[in-house]
Amino acid sequence: MRTWTATATAEVHPEAVLHVLTDPDAASRWAPVPFDVEDDRRLAAGRRARVSGRLAGRRVGFDVEVHSADVNGLALTATGPVAFDVDYRLAPTTAGSEVHASISMRPQRGLTGRLLAEATGALLNAGALNHALSRLTREAALSV
Repeated sequence: MRTWTATATAEVHPEAVLHVLTDPDAASRWAPVPFDVEDDRRLAAGRRARVSGRLAGRRVGFDVEVHSADVNGLALTATGPVAFDVDYRLAPTTAGSEVHASISMRPQRGLTGRLLAEATGALLNAGALNHALSRLTREAALSV
């Protein structure tokens, strides 16, 4: 398992960041790997969703289970050809919020899983998570 982390500051309260984190339309704009939520309901604790997108030139799908979605952040697991544990922690600051993101990746069995894990790892090593946090905080600031 490999883990990537990043931290950013948002000029809005954690509630505004959470609003963007759990909005399926917004998520497709800021996420480190582009995807579409196949259901337009807001992500919430206990909710399951299906997402799909392109990774390494292949159309892939993931089953998502949301573990928590509250003022403290969003935690979920996405399982497909690669499995991810995703955790966005939110903390209030005097100027808004601090957002700490952690993505842990577990390759699944088989050649496809290993190839997609390598491609995803390359994106994350190239700074995709930092760029995603920049887009997330910018979108949260525009949403208030």
